[in-house]
Amino acid sequence: MSNAGRSSAFRLSRTLGLEPAVVGLVMSVGPVVAALAGVPAGRLVDRWGPRRMTIAGLIGIATGCFILSALSPALRIPGYVAPIVVVTADYALFQAANNTAIMTDISPDQRGAVSGMLNLSRNLGLITGASVMGAVYAATGLRTAFAVAGGLIVLALTIASVRR
Repeated sequence: MSNAGRSSAFRLSRTLGLEPAVVGLVMSVGPVVAALAGVPAGRLVDRWGPRRMTIAGLIGIATGCFILSALSPALRIPGYVAPIVVVTADYALFQAANNTAIMTDISPDQRGAVSGMLNLSRNLGLITGASVMGAVYAATGLRTAFAVAGGLIVLALTIASVRR
């Protein structure tokens, strides 16, 4: 389990007082949303284009992160699940749009190499991000970690907005 997953599990268990089985069910919401969001995300990208959907996805991810950073334990399970659904669904939208934008103008003989580089860069980003955010969480706590994540997504949104 990643540091982010571990910290969420601890938050749900300690702050909300949930039993381990309930924590597992609540934490399964993200993967279920990811599994269900892929096809609709692809259809949205096909309909509205990768640029618009990249920006929409980043806005949704940032919104979810900022909500999670301000989360009150009084909101209980729905207060945690709703922003996780937003972040996960919008991440699927961003990934579909980003992959489409990158792969669209690639010649057929280069698609395998570019696809491999795309996957490598995504995995390196995930590994680096998990390490850095784990360190931020360890030093400052969950709220700050989500606020930093939201800020980084706003930076990505700025880059995506000005980049043609």
